[in-house]
Amino acid sequence: MTIPSPKVLLVPVSSPEGIGEYMRCLILAKAIMAEMPNATIRFILSKHAPYAASCPYPALLLDASPTKCEAEVCQEIATFKPDLVIFDASGRQSQLAQAKNMGAKVVFISQHRSKRRRGMRISRAKYTDRHWVVQPEFVIGAPNWFDRQKLRLLGFTQPYCIGPVFTPPAEERQQRLLAEYGLQKRQFLLLNAGSGGHKGPDGLAADSFAQSAKALADHGNQVVMVFGPNYPKPIPDIANIICLNAVDNDDFINLLAASRYAVLSGGDTLLQAIALGVPTVAVAVSKDQPKRISACLKQGLIMISPCQTDSITQVALQMEQPRSMEKIKRNLSKFQGLNGVDTAMQDIRQLLKDLQNE
Repeated sequence: MTIPSPKVLLVPVSSPEGIGEYMRCLILAKAIMAEMPNATIRFILSKHAPYAASCPYPALLLDASPTKCEAEVCQEIATFKPDLVIFDASGRQSQLAQAKNMGAKVVFISQHRSKRRRGMRISRAKYTDRHWVVQPEFVIGAPNWFDRQKLRLLGFTQPYCIGPVFTPPAEERQQRLLAEYGLQKRQFLLLNAGSGGHKGPDGLAADSFAQSAKALADHGNQVVMVFGPNYPKPIPDIANIICLNAVDNDDFINLLAASRYAVLSGGDTLLQAIALGVPTVAVAVSKDQPKRISACLKQGLIMISPCQTDSITQVALQMEQPRSMEKIKRNLSKFQGLNGVDTAMQDIRQLLKDLQNE
């Protein structure tokens, strides 16, 4: 039996640029509440992240990302006394240690090799009960053999790949969304440059995507453009394009799953598209994305473009060619179903059960 009313603290990296860690924590919070409706959820966020003020859960807002606010996070842990703390690509050793000292179970999430290496350091691993890697192994590769053996001999937790974390699409919700926007399943394109705050060679990446969306609409396509919650300008009104600011992650997944193909940044949504079997043109909009994109390209799962309007449009039109589309779909069929939310919830249930029995 797990703790019936657990207190859960989620601590994602948060900034005016990226949003993936925060969205992943929202998905986990929602999954926890669905299974444990008496749970108490709390976040720690940077007040400078545009989404911070609209977080649907109580949140401590800091002057910077939580990792940089060592004392404030430790104090919040001492005050809140959580049963479970999830650090998503964030957290210092002292913060993990504080969580363990207060009796909490600790999860660390990494999505890059550098973050995984940091999580495997003995000074951090000894305070970590689970280390989830939210990438497929074909993207991130196996960790160093020596580091794995060191953790095994010491009895500390090993990192393991659980894949991208997202709420699966729901037929009823998807049909309602399609009706709301006047869309037909598999008859529209979805474009999204991530959070909307990233800059490309020609200015904001979202603006380059939007210009490409217009060009694709001019070729007779029905197009949905999601600008993202960090987009710093008013959402434009572009003829023949459905322009959205930020959409609920569940809605985004349902739109993505229903699209004919997508044009996406190389962040978490790219891996979600692969798991959903959606052909995708991937565009790197931040420095951590090219390696992930390259690994997906090597598997024949995507097409790629630089972050420039003409290139994005050209590659997207190539994707529309039947031979290109069928080849991508054939390769995608081998990798569908890589959703880590079920594994995450299994671990959370076990950790809370262990805590109950201690």
